[in-house]
Amino acid sequence: MPSRRLVVLILLGFASGLPLFLTGSTLKAWMTDEGLSLGTIGLFSFVTLPYSLKVFWAPFLDRFALPGLGRRRGWMLAMQGAMALALVLLARTQPHLNLLRVVILALAVAVASATFDIAVDAWRAEALDQKHLGLGNSIHIAAYRVAMLVSGGLALIMAQAFGWRTTYLCMAALTLLGMTGTWLALNTDVVAKAPRTLQEAISGPLKDLLQRKGIGYLLAFAVFYKLGDWLAESMTIPFLLRGMGFTKMQIGSVQKTTAMVAIILGGLIGGWMLTRMSLRKALWICGFVQAGSILGFWAISLLGRHLPLLVAANTLENLAYGMGGSAFAALLMGSCNRSYTGTQYALFSALMALPRTFFAGMTGFMADWYGWKLYFPVCAMAAIPGLLLLLLYDRWGLPENDEA
Repeated sequence: MPSRRLVVLILLGFASGLPLFLTGSTLKAWMTDEGLSLGTIGLFSFVTLPYSLKVFWAPFLDRFALPGLGRRRGWMLAMQGAMALALVLLARTQPHLNLLRVVILALAVAVASATFDIAVDAWRAEALDQKHLGLGNSIHIAAYRVAMLVSGGLALIMAQAFGWRTTYLCMAALTLLGMTGTWLALNTDVVAKAPRTLQEAISGPLKDLLQRKGIGYLLAFAVFYKLGDWLAESMTIPFLLRGMGFTKMQIGSVQKTTAMVAIILGGLIGGWMLTRMSLRKALWICGFVQAGSILGFWAISLLGRHLPLLVAANTLENLAYGMGGSAFAALLMGSCNRSYTGTQYALFSALMALPRTFFAGMTGFMADWYGWKLYFPVCAMAAIPGLLLLLLYDRWGLPENDEA
């Protein structure tokens, strides 16, 4: 793979991953510091709704281009600017005085981030040939998760040392890295032509999908494969802070060090698996690892506040994320028609994000009802439907790689 394309994949992956925790678990940590109830904190999961709804405006990005940089790069740069502005305004907000403004600005960040993801995912599907698709996705996901660790673990450390305002201003400044990736990215307009009309951009992707054999199984799998992960992740930070009494510095230090190594290693393992075995087998293995990683936090709830346990649980969770994300992205991106990459991948990824938004919105109440010792086993069991769908893999109408 050319070195320039490698750098672009890293920078754009970082840009995609940075905003997610800033409207998710890091924002919930801020609200925890503000003294909000668990139920209210859990409802903040609905702020990420745009990641599930982005399929509704994806056809506009497939059909129309902003002037100057081409169809994909123009939207990417505009949305990065919008994210930076919204984060700066969010940093200047006082949640205890105006919680509604926090919600509105967090939604603005999420809308801009989701729109950026439409463009960058389409660019990746068009810029990478089939030979480099698995490796490219592994690199993207590793950089994505590193960015999540920066906006998660590092942000918590900064918040304890410098306060939330300075933390969010620094996160806004980091969007400049992603802008550099956009400038360096190649224009893919010659690879995939835009639909001739907006009507074709809307109806074409749906017609193409509905005509495929077994598409219902694939769409259901997109929803359920990471359900357990999303449920667990939604309440992990409140659990560690309020439930177990870890400090922001402890959590951030673990995520900044061992977790970052684990996510990079997990991405590399996932990419290696895709070159050595069938996609189906890789999805099986990664699915079980993902479900098992949730139980690390269950062990903490049983055994108490011990830093080595936090290190082990966080390392396993990030290793599983890197492995599973690589295989999952390869499946979804390989299922896209290049004529409609933006809309079709937006649909797949929106379905993937659906549990994080709708189901995770109730996780604060679930944690109150079940208690922490039962909450994480319930999350692990939520991974079962996705694994059961893999039993029907032959009916999905997808090409099966040779077994390794």
